[in-house]
Amino acid sequence: NARVIDGLGGCAIEGGVAIKGGRIAAVGKNLGSAQTRVDAEGQVLAPGIVDLHTHFDAQLTWDSFATPSPSNGVTTVVIGNCGFTIAPCKPEHRDLTMRNLEHVEGMPLDAMRAGIDWGFETYPEYLALLERKGSVPNVASFCGHSSVRVNVMGEDAMKRKATDAEVAQMKRIVREAMDAGAIGFSTSTLEQHNGEGGVPMPSRFAGEHELLELTGALGQAGKGVFMLTKGMTTTVPWLEDVAARNGRPVMIAAMFSDPNDPERVVREFGEMQTARRHGRELWGQVGCYPLGMEFSMSLPYPLHAMLAWRPAMEALGTDRYLQLFKDQSFRKAVKAEARTRGVPVRFSYHSFEHMRVHDTPNPKFRSLVGSGVAELASAAGKDPFDWVFDHALEGGMQTLFDCKLFNVDEQKVRDLLIHPCAAIGLGDAGAHLSFLCDAGFGLHLLGHWVRERGDLTLEQAVQMLTSRLADAYRIPDRGRLVPGAHADVILF
Repeated sequence: NARVIDGLGGCAIEGGVAIKGGRIAAVGKNLGSAQTRVDAEGQVLAPGIVDLHTHFDAQLTWDSFATPSPSNGVTTVVIGNCGFTIAPCKPEHRDLTMRNLEHVEGMPLDAMRAGIDWGFETYPEYLALLERKGSVPNVASFCGHSSVRVNVMGEDAMKRKATDAEVAQMKRIVREAMDAGAIGFSTSTLEQHNGEGGVPMPSRFAGEHELLELTGALGQAGKGVFMLTKGMTTTVPWLEDVAARNGRPVMIAAMFSDPNDPERVVREFGEMQTARRHGRELWGQVGCYPLGMEFSMSLPYPLHAMLAWRPAMEALGTDRYLQLFKDQSFRKAVKAEARTRGVPVRFSYHSFEHMRVHDTPNPKFRSLVGSGVAELASAAGKDPFDWVFDHALEGGMQTLFDCKLFNVDEQKVRDLLIHPCAAIGLGDAGAHLSFLCDAGFGLHLLGHWVRERGDLTLEQAVQMLTSRLADAYRIPDRGRLVPGAHADVILF
């Protein structure tokens, strides 16, 4: 008695789904007798949402539910994105791994130290651990570049390029992971991805030879997806060349509409289409939310991509941090960089248009809550950066700001969502817990872009969240309501 949407783009039908042994046995009307029957009158029955971009790698070792994703309609999660994983990991590298994850992905260090089950060292042992523990959602896992690098190079992984011998050893680990069931290999060249003390994450030290060799393991295995979170030095044509060498799909994150350079993402999607015409399968991972964050100047994650902010990251937790806020040369460098164009997903002066005071523990600033930073700066006759620095120095270091950074122009976001090379994701579930939680991205797509705006039909949106993503990542028999498929279903 449901409105059944198959996830393949077909029109909704009135009827039901019969499930037997965890698989779909039949779809339609008059399904016969059953041990259990659920009357779904007035509700939609659809495949469960596939979340391509999560960071549950650590959390799954203590929380089999991958909270809060299943309560947001997600039945399949992909972990290990951006190359930030916890496997492989030798005992002597565990603390370094956790400290880096604390900085790059906003995972609480105390929670990881208390919760991670380190009953593994190799990547196959990690998958075996997850299998033993069990999980509520289905889990697909990338082999992550930064973890592989640290496993082979130790702390040198965050200092230098690898030798040929080290690259060969890394390639063997990636191939071992593929043979054990990894969904692919992931890495990052994004400038915002820094570990402890502002030091770039290990993958950012890799040379072209290393990347070509490690992605070559996918070609050798004849399976897997190459997932990359792209920085300014990595071009789409180069990624097309990688796809041509290996014959494997490439998933490129994070493709946001950037108000500081709104045409960049359009150009890059055009390059992906060109690659598709050449027979190379390139995807751009897009978000259906404005990318917003809550942060204070005690840990301003949106500024961490700025080269001029590096001294502040190095000084975090010391008296030097506050001294930098007073330093006019430091301020000048930050302002100059915020005015430059052509640098992807970086905080810019456009960001101040969408930055507000969200909350503050300081009673003398309570009247500012809800006010826009651009307006407050203008009223004070100050540059917005100067206002923020001065506010922090006057006792507002813990003032919480809410800032929408990217995807703020909904017409441009709509154009991205409907692009044939687009894959919806970027919810970052399991990460950045102090800044954001977009684990409900799928429900937002259905509520905002279907019901409220009408840009998509319900059938289109369900397909974009289910079979399209499962097919892009070669996940068989999921994301569809057809006989024989796994019975991953949601009712809403």
